[in-house]
Amino acid sequence: MSDKSHFDVAVRGRDIRLDFFRGLALFIIFIAHAKMNPWAAYTPGKFGFSDSAEIFVFCSGLASALAYGKLFDDRGLLVCSARIAHRCWQVYWAHIGVFLAVLAVMIGVDMWLGTGDAYVRGLDLHHALSGDIARAMLALMTLTYVPGLFDILPMYIVLLAMVPLVLAISRLGTYAVLAFIAVVWAIGNARLIELPAEPWSDKAWFFNPLAWQLVFFTGFAFARGWLPAPPVRRSAVIAAAVLLVIMVPFAYDPVALSLPYGQAIRDALAPYYDKSNFALLRYVHFLLLTYVAYAAAGPAGATLVRWQNSGWQTVVRVVSCVGRQALPAFLAGVMLSTLCGVALNLLGRGAIVTLFVNLCAFGIIIAVAYLAAWFKSPPWSKPRSVAARRQEVPETTQPGPGSGTRLAA
Repeated sequence: MSDKSHFDVAVRGRDIRLDFFRGLALFIIFIAHAKMNPWAAYTPGKFGFSDSAEIFVFCSGLASALAYGKLFDDRGLLVCSARIAHRCWQVYWAHIGVFLAVLAVMIGVDMWLGTGDAYVRGLDLHHALSGDIARAMLALMTLTYVPGLFDILPMYIVLLAMVPLVLAISRLGTYAVLAFIAVVWAIGNARLIELPAEPWSDKAWFFNPLAWQLVFFTGFAFARGWLPAPPVRRSAVIAAAVLLVIMVPFAYDPVALSLPYGQAIRDALAPYYDKSNFALLRYVHFLLLTYVAYAAAGPAGATLVRWQNSGWQTVVRVVSCVGRQALPAFLAGVMLSTLCGVALNLLGRGAIVTLFVNLCAFGIIIAVAYLAAWFKSPPWSKPRSVAARRQEVPETTQPGPGSGTRLAA
């Protein structure tokens, strides 16, 4: 069977690769967001031009195609657009909710520690409490006040909102939709259109959605079949891995700055790996990394399936569960990244403390994911077991000798 057919079969059902890599990205995003986290120095983004954000957005594109593509095919554009609008509404209020929750927690931390507004200001949240509060709240609700820690969900809302348009254009043919995606990326990358991140300055959204839609719709295009799954060849995988290794010295600061002309090379390359406007070198690096991961995962994720049935089964299942419950896990990670920053600031950043703080956070993210999965089951709609119903039957007669044993059985 060809690689393409393996991919096509996998994307029709629940793809373990999608869940696993999105879950992995969420753990890495948490580490990168946690203030003063020593582990952040060893995240993949430090050794290459792309990072966990690309993994998350790419996987979200795949997931969106699986969630809304069939709905578009079966029910048409109007119903599909309505479903997407509902999801945008959910993500919007999740964004507002996590912002207010983090703000409240940081206010409480500052009051508890007597640090004035140090922690609130450290997250650039002080604008919501000082100056023109009415203006700040209006900007928050209209997504024109988007501090750094809270910039992923607004971008995701815009990307989701683009899905109906892209699906509509796809009726004109594959080349039409791919051309549209490329033109929109060029507009975003050239900064011809930028969205305001705060009303009191000219600062723009850190993640320009017009540029970042390229990686989102790359995943979307693979899942929809607009782009064929690449054939896995040993020579191509080795070549991709070699290119990734060659890029490390120019991406990893300690090495890059120690090389002759290292700083000059970094400065020359900077426009091509700009994160905010998703520059081309980031895209090339991400595609290389994705190809290697795709090959390593095996046809339809066969390698991950073997891990799931081996001694690694707990790791694969836990990470995959986090990936399936991406939104609640992400929200938990945002809150925990701020609290872990406080903990590391108070307790120090020694190896033992860092391990303890990160593992505690991982445990909470995992617990949130499993709790979200439990609520989505939904448990209250399932029929009660026979044993449970028997326990609820009131005893109206005096049990005879030995009846206690029979009742327990």
